[in-house]
Amino acid sequence: MKLLVVEDDSRVMGALRTVLVQHGLEVACARTGEQALELVADGPDAVLLDLGLPGCDGFKVCTQIRKMSNVPIIVVTPWADWRSRVHGLNLGADDCIVKPYNVAELVARIHAVTRRAGTATYAGGVTPTSAAGAAPRVFGPVSLNTESRVVMVDGRRIHLTAKEFDLLALLARRPGVVFRREQIMSGVWGTAWGGAGRTLEVHVASLRQKLAVPGLIETVRGVGYRLTLPVLPSEVA
Repeated sequence: MKLLVVEDDSRVMGALRTVLVQHGLEVACARTGEQALELVADGPDAVLLDLGLPGCDGFKVCTQIRKMSNVPIIVVTPWADWRSRVHGLNLGADDCIVKPYNVAELVARIHAVTRRAGTATYAGGVTPTSAAGAAPRVFGPVSLNTESRVVMVDGRRIHLTAKEFDLLALLARRPGVVFRREQIMSGVWGTAWGGAGRTLEVHVASLRQKLAVPGLIETVRGVGYRLTLPVLPSEVA
């Protein structure tokens, strides 16, 4: 697997590259946004993008990468800066990780985003191509097609990251039923680690913002989340 790491700090870059190579990854390094955009053309399997690049707007780099490629993007932000994490996800990032992070967690996230860039696996082993029925599912103004991975709101296509789509599709399998947080983490992220709960909250917030359907995704305090509208088969192919 080839990973493009965008990091301006040479010491951090050197240490990170050494560890990632030990985990079997091929690492390409970019210290500026311009270098990152050039190296994306080489077709990496994933991009690790530090949003705090000096003299460069990391958000613009994320946007430009997403215009060029569907490569999975993991953005790196400070722990306290939750707004940056949400904004990065809205711009097309597939996941976020906060500093300081554990390398084992980072490697797991890299494998997760690349695995889901193709065919996602949900709780119970259901994949988009094996989900029952090829027709879109409609709940309120939202239409979701698990085979084409297309989401429409009031007839307008909404761009979701791979994990945002997986999250919505998982909840849509059983509308009205509460999915526990650990069920969602296992089904979408492939982990039951409780410390990843903040990642779930960030993705739910981003998904709600993109769909802009108030009350669609309901928080059940202390338990998890559910869709509040019934899912009906669409008559539109």
